[in-house]
Amino acid sequence: MNRATRISYGFVLGLLAMVAAMHMTVPLITVLFSFFALHQLSFGQRWLGLALFAVVLAGVSSGLWFFTGQAMVALPKIANESIPRVIDYATARGLELPFTDMGSLKSIILGKVQEHLGEMSQLAGITKYLRAIAVEAVSVLIGIVVAISLFLTRKLDLGSHPGAEEGNLYAATGQAVVERFTTFYRSFATVMGAQIVISGINTALTTVFLVWNHYPHLGVVVVLTFLLGLLPILGNLLSNTLIIGVGLTLSERTAVLALLFLVVIHKLEYFLNSKIIGDRIRNPMWLTLLGLVIGERLMGIPGMILAPVVLHYIKVEMSLVKAERGRSHGEPPAASNPVP
Repeated sequence: MNRATRISYGFVLGLLAMVAAMHMTVPLITVLFSFFALHQLSFGQRWLGLALFAVVLAGVSSGLWFFTGQAMVALPKIANESIPRVIDYATARGLELPFTDMGSLKSIILGKVQEHLGEMSQLAGITKYLRAIAVEAVSVLIGIVVAISLFLTRKLDLGSHPGAEEGNLYAATGQAVVERFTTFYRSFATVMGAQIVISGINTALTTVFLVWNHYPHLGVVVVLTFLLGLLPILGNLLSNTLIIGVGLTLSERTAVLALLFLVVIHKLEYFLNSKIIGDRIRNPMWLTLLGLVIGERLMGIPGMILAPVVLHYIKVEMSLVKAERGRSHGEPPAASNPVP
């Protein structure tokens, strides 16, 4: 491994550390998602991809705005309907819950909220939240602009100093950095592309089940199932809890059917993972969970989305580096490659 390659690895590591420290995960994910969408929609024509991306972006923005309004109405209703049924079900079977009624549950939630509100009042009150929303909105816009710029100008010219010798360290390092980020994007495309396909199939089958059993708040539950499906492992647990909880408001039979259906669906997901993703990103569950926990602690929910990508990227990069073989005491050391 030459000096330029070592510097490029340090550059990527430092950049990821800076993203975590400066809470810049949202713009990074926005760049990756936007570039991925532009590439998938281009069909070999960049301007076609740009036009279709604008249409998709407008549709997604409108859909999220509408969904947010619907969710703000539906989610409190779901909680008010499902939580008492869960409490009754657990009480009838002698199961212990951290709350015994709606009042105690609200007290737990309000206690957590008041902790955050107390921290807010010490800093800047509600202005802090408004500022955070504005910063995230600007970050998303910047990420989209950066992705479009990269999409339209594929060749990255770092601008070597005039008169520099060919094969200088600056140019070699720039090329190595480009290779690192190309590999990182391919890891993102592999992981998230497969995750989107699997989440889409899971959501389609779940929608059939929900319609067949006349679930209330269908639109909100379906959208949340898809969005949560983009989070590995934890997203499935959250969507399953939601579906079973809403099913319990209909009847115990519906909740049991939902549980059995979700078990079958997740067995199908294991098969889809092996077929769609294959051996390319298959990691042990403990490693994925560890990555999710670390990603959440460092970057919040966006870090959980990015964690499987980073794990895959590390696996790919380490697979490309040849391990040094041990040598006997009498064996002379191998000649090192000249460093540019």
